Amino acid sequence: MIEAVIFDVDGTLVDSVDFHAESWERAFARHGHDIAFAALRAQIGKGGDQLMPVFLDAAELKRVGPAIEKERGAIFHADYIDRVKGFPGCGDLFRALRERGLRIALASSSKAPELKVYKAAAGVDGLTDVETSSDDAEKSKPHPDIFEAALARLEVGPDRVVVVGDTPYDAEAARKAGVASIGVLCGGFAEVDIRAAGAARVYRDPADLLAHIDDWAI
Repeated sequence: MIEAVIFDVDGTLVDSVDFHAESWERAFARHGHDIAFAALRAQIGKGGDQLMPVFLDAAELKRVGPAIEKERGAIFHADYIDRVKGFPGCGDLFRALRERGLRIALASSSKAPELKVYKAAAGVDGLTDVETSSDDAEKSKPHPDIFEAALARLEVGPDRVVVVGDTPYDAEAARKAGVASIGVLCGGFAEVDIRAAGAARVYRDPADLLAHIDDWAI
């Protein structure tokens, strides 16, 4: 029987994946790297520490990596963050989980200020018990750091928790933390990839999670 649910945020509760990919695409381009949007989108769900090494060698990473990551953040905040919308059903889902006595944690690769905006967009402000951001993890997903930080704050064993995320990196990080995971498709990743990374079940979006809450929140 589970006691808590840990939610990823980008692509799981809010529709932000394309915006992040566009921000990275523009930031790389400003530093002379023409990287396809699709290639970048496939890496969203990782933090910059894990995303940039996919596209930059060690020398380039050291030379321009920090500047690219800083530029990405500036672009996202200037042009995209105000356009992020929550997926339907997030607030109702969180309220239903709380009515069942389950605790709720957010575990995002985003920075704390972005997380604050996302909570408002998703309609879940005031409905969480624990929140962790990239500030709480040495390495981002698919490393387990962010989920381990959430577990420590929840003070619940990994066998009493389920992770919900939209990417294979969420499922992989959960598996490494010893936590079962559920996938959602609203972030645009393929079900086959999410399952291959370890997700036990896959649903369409938060509204679908709510519709099938008796199947997984037990």
